[in-house]
Amino acid sequence: MNSTTEKTSGRAGLDALLTPKNSVLILIDHQPFQFANLRNMDPTLVLNNTIGLAKGAKAFGVPAIFTTVVEDRGGRLPQALQDVFPDQKPIDRTFINTWEDSRVVEIVKKTGRKKLVIAALWTEVCLAMPVIQALGEGYDVFAVTDASGGVSVEAHERAIQRMVQAGAVPITWLAVLSEWQRDWAREATAAALAEILLAHGGSTGTSLAWELQLLGAASGKK
Repeated sequence: MNSTTEKTSGRAGLDALLTPKNSVLILIDHQPFQFANLRNMDPTLVLNNTIGLAKGAKAFGVPAIFTTVVEDRGGRLPQALQDVFPDQKPIDRTFINTWEDSRVVEIVKKTGRKKLVIAALWTEVCLAMPVIQALGEGYDVFAVTDASGGVSVEAHERAIQRMVQAGAVPITWLAVLSEWQRDWAREATAAALAEILLAHGGSTGTSLAWELQLLGAASGKK
């Protein structure tokens, strides 16, 4: 196998895709202080996407880790996000780089999973640092770009470039949930996914609501 094949083999093919059995979700520092300084995307949209991502992890049984940094000053997680996993207390750190906190790393190691799905505020700091370090330690890392945000468009985009150069996979929250679902015949999770899309999917949710309305009308005529 040549060096080019070695570099790309882990990022291509069926095994490169996410499944509920190979993933861990890490949500980093979705706190009021960080939200207040987002400039690349509407903060309410970032929060909406993050809640949808967290609900997806719960629906598919994917381990989820919440973290905060200096919570006493940065604030607690928004209640709507915390309510997805109401009994889970976020790991509060002093390290800016989450991956330098041994508690987070140990939780991930105990799962035995190698694909990390990470979203964070801010992209250029709290996302880029752990993504780059975890990549160097042999993990496959998926950076959820629309559940993350930076202090400017420039900061967000340069951070994504840097992570991609290091080997990370940029992905959106809907793409994550779609890979976890993979087959609409998996009815155990399809209904839960539909509910998440209706609540958080934007135009996708609107289209789905229309389709369900049409299906309901059609079945009512029978």
